[in-house]
Amino acid sequence: MREEGLQRAIDAAGGVGALARSLGIRQPSVSTWTKVPADRVLAIEALTGVARKMLRPDLYPVDGDAQLASAPIDEIELARAHEYLLLARLLRRAPDAKLLSELSHLRGDVSPIGMARMQLAEAANRYTEAEVASEYFALFIGIGRGELLPYASFYLTGFLHEKPLAYLREDLGQLGIERTDGNFDPEDHLGLLLEVMGGFANGTFEADLSRQHQFFDRHIAPWAGRCFADIGVSPSANFYKAVANLGNCFMELEREAFLIDA
Repeated sequence: MREEGLQRAIDAAGGVGALARSLGIRQPSVSTWTKVPADRVLAIEALTGVARKMLRPDLYPVDGDAQLASAPIDEIELARAHEYLLLARLLRRAPDAKLLSELSHLRGDVSPIGMARMQLAEAANRYTEAEVASEYFALFIGIGRGELLPYASFYLTGFLHEKPLAYLREDLGQLGIERTDGNFDPEDHLGLLLEVMGGFANGTFEADLSRQHQFFDRHIAPWAGRCFADIGVSPSANFYKAVANLGNCFMELEREAFLIDA
């Protein structure tokens, strides 16, 4: 029988298969788990937003974790993490019916990002799981390749596996962030980069605001806006026009916030 933390992570990811794909491992491996393996806790926390102390309370006890008790994550950081991880999830795979239902209840305000959230909610309510899956396939997978290649190397050099990927791997190594076994997707995929930023914001990966700013400026800011713009004008994009709008608004908000902090 699965422990509660593992079941919550599976539900948040959209099922056993979805969690396995996000981790870059085979579905049968996840199917055999009764609890989250110790070496997967931080990755699953970053992917699903389920806290490590829920995933493995034996390793991260609520009362015994002095670091968490002394340095709680504030609401702004949790909101940043949620936005990053949501965009990352939508770029890494097509949303299932459960996620579309959750997105359809998003609320916003008159700010640009609030309006973008409302647009995403409207799109989630309008399109079916099958329609969005077909759209995602055309945009990012395709027959041979999708319409778009959301990788830093491609956007910055015109080719995959170029210097931007090498520089990213150096920085990830210095931060102690390792590639998941069995995941052969280059690490400079925009979804993966946004996952890292979400992990910074929710405390999964240790990095102060200065380090986050440096990572954002080096690996995301030079090209993410162009990628989201390309998604937004693609003839295949319907639901993903709203995703692109939210992505652009959030990238601009982060850019301005980092400049203020600097």
